[in-house]
Amino acid sequence: MKMTGLTLVTLAVIGAWALLPVSPARAAAPAAAGGVTGSWEGKLVAGQASLRIWLDVTRDASGKLGARLISLDQSPTPIPCANVTLTGATFSFEVPAVKGSYSGRLSTDGKTIAGTWTQGGSLPLTFERQPQGARPPLASSSTPRPARPPVPLGQLGGVLDREFAPVTGTHVLEPSAGVGVVVGVLQNGQRRIFAYGAVSKDSIFEIGSVTKSFTGLLLAQLVAQRRVALDEPVRALLPPGTVAKPSGPEITLGDLASQRSGLPRLPANLDVSADPSNPYAGYGPAKLYAYLAQHGLALPQKASYLYSNLGYGLLGFVLARRAGETYGQLVESEIAGPLHLSDTAVHLATGQTARLAQGHDAANAAVPAWTFDALAGAGALRSTAGDLLTFLGAELHPASVGAGTQQGPAATLSGAIAMTQQLRAPGPPGMKVGMGWLYQEKSGLYWHNGGTGGSTSFVAFQPAHDRAVVVLYNREDIGASATMFVQRVAGNVLALLAGTPAVPLQ
Repeated sequence: MKMTGLTLVTLAVIGAWALLPVSPARAAAPAAAGGVTGSWEGKLVAGQASLRIWLDVTRDASGKLGARLISLDQSPTPIPCANVTLTGATFSFEVPAVKGSYSGRLSTDGKTIAGTWTQGGSLPLTFERQPQGARPPLASSSTPRPARPPVPLGQLGGVLDREFAPVTGTHVLEPSAGVGVVVGVLQNGQRRIFAYGAVSKDSIFEIGSVTKSFTGLLLAQLVAQRRVALDEPVRALLPPGTVAKPSGPEITLGDLASQRSGLPRLPANLDVSADPSNPYAGYGPAKLYAYLAQHGLALPQKASYLYSNLGYGLLGFVLARRAGETYGQLVESEIAGPLHLSDTAVHLATGQTARLAQGHDAANAAVPAWTFDALAGAGALRSTAGDLLTFLGAELHPASVGAGTQQGPAATLSGAIAMTQQLRAPGPPGMKVGMGWLYQEKSGLYWHNGGTGGSTSFVAFQPAHDRAVVVLYNREDIGASATMFVQRVAGNVLALLAGTPAVPLQ
């Protein structure tokens, strides 16, 4: 979902909440790995929206399968696939960069693969084999425009007006349905906020997994205050007897923060079907304790990057327990209060609810807001572009935060912010992981994104360029279309400011 070091499609879609499991395919007669190598094309359809998907499947000398995916209508940049397998006629792969997965069945004639794409929901996706040597039929708008001189921040509004004009009134940005997008930009201490469609500059949005950046900072704050330690076992912050002590290494707070805990994306006892429109609402402490007691908190022998909503939800939960506050109260006391983020909260005040942007599904129908209980640290926060720019401004200049303050949360916040940017582990390809941040090595970009049932978000900052961007969109992420859109907007903005080739929004 980038340019000048920023290629939007290569950003991991962390906030694309994969709530529904991939439907298991029935067993079939064994098929050779070569049966799926080659090029395939399919189409994801959600309401009136559709995305063409190109898939290249390869096999190396050892027989191991590999694949890369291209969203033909969004960007020419290939997205690497992982865990590409063919078992019998069941073909499956994962796409870490967009937090999606696919499972399908290879036809007996080898010409089609019929299955299900899962990412923030499930959609049918059938691939058809393409002729040998066929090339991806990219949309003309996916071709980056030539580099141009950097656009001064004061002139960015007029340029963005022209960028958004082709998509305004389409299913992507349909003001008549209540859909809109807010873009916030911060450069060299100067900020601008732009609103398009049926939202305002001060609209409040669900920010989904961008919440994790706040949860990472909460951990850093409590570490800086010596209330917890990065190497402290998670088990020690739970009620005594909740989880048995493992025989070997156990998951620490630092493991949760760096997404190396080995915990799954979601707990097995989260019943999404109970309320698909608000899946996290009923998941309280009792269910979390029951899951942890059954699963345990042993650290896998070869722990590696594995994005987990459960992991960050658990991190926020145990930090709040240690502090003796709710997650929302802890965010207010340790971050929002000291930074004066008056519109950032789990629960909005009465006067703020009128500014909450109504969420929409992929067909632009209004949907209920999400609420969280025990897993609030994974995605419960709401915020505005203005507050998020202030938050990113603190990340750009941590030394300026709390200057001269000798006591209270503001006194440790500067060091805590710097701590979140320390790179602690490998992440997705080309990236490393901080505390609540992914870091793209090529561009020097720290970022995170998010998605709920009706909203999609993206935030990023580049310390080397003293630059940050926020994109908030009140439309959901089925099929990755919303995430790809907000990340394309962010990449477009950063490219315009840097004077590098930019991909148009349509």
